[in-house]
Amino acid sequence: MPTIAHVEAGSHVEWAGFLDDKPAFALSEGVAVIAEGGEKRIVLHDGLTAAAPGRDGATLTTGGEDGALKRLGADGGVALLRGATGKWVDAVACGPAGAAAAASGRSATVLAGDGGQRQIACERTIEGLAFAPKGQRLALARYNGVELIWVAAQAPAQILEWKGAHTGVTFSPDGRYVVTTMQENALHGWRLADGRHMRMTGYPAKVHSLSWSARGDWLASSGAPVAIVWPFSGKDGPMGKAPLELGSMGRILVTRVAFHPREEVVAIGYENGMILAARLGDRQEAVLRREAAGAISSLNWDRAGRRLAFGSREGEAGVIDIA
Repeated sequence: MPTIAHVEAGSHVEWAGFLDDKPAFALSEGVAVIAEGGEKRIVLHDGLTAAAPGRDGATLTTGGEDGALKRLGADGGVALLRGATGKWVDAVACGPAGAAAAASGRSATVLAGDGGQRQIACERTIEGLAFAPKGQRLALARYNGVELIWVAAQAPAQILEWKGAHTGVTFSPDGRYVVTTMQENALHGWRLADGRHMRMTGYPAKVHSLSWSARGDWLASSGAPVAIVWPFSGKDGPMGKAPLELGSMGRILVTRVAFHPREEVVAIGYENGMILAARLGDRQEAVLRREAAGAISSLNWDRAGRRLAFGSREGEAGVIDIA
């Protein structure tokens, strides 16, 4: 049976996960909690607005209301990546070899692992960021589409157009697809080889959470009373195919999804605080956490896929051990 170790968060959990397999939580009030042999609290910002884990699983890059960027290590050490700019950090992304990017309004800063910086100007407000799997390109989600920037070159951006406000962006693990969340209740995608559009609609609410399966064959999403899981294994992605619907809870909306790091199992968090695990192959489900206060705001597995860190909008947090 799953066991839960609770953590005293106390405010909205922006990110819950693991740094070098140590449970860690970043709170909107600007504090991080590392729960290993007790709870160590580290002040990062006066107000934390965005957070993204490093590709190495050992660090967390955070942005604050004052525009500062910091990097938290598993030992609780904090490195200043960029000082205060006076502009709220809207989005943060991490790439290979210690690279990171942050967006504020219509500009983005790319930080190379060797300490170099590059500023990128955009005609529209940047709502979301994502590095390609190899880190050579950076996707900027904004109104009417996505801009793809070559990180180490000054070449013109590749524009992926689609009308509407694009609020978040992700690359598929193989780098073949780009998918965005939208202000309307939908996802939109592009096949990069030929620019073909992929429309994923029918959601009753906005999609705030996306998660790829380990091999990239599936993309799980929130925004409905079930986890909507789109197939991406064929050459046409989800086009012409129906998604899987997992973890039905009546009218209770799914708020977060997180694929297992090895198996085709997805953790599903709900607006009532419940967490389920659902297996794609046989649709089997298991309750990991029963209803509690606050919608689930973050879910992440550890590297082995045995523990699941969670946080809620009301400041509840913890680690579920499924062993």
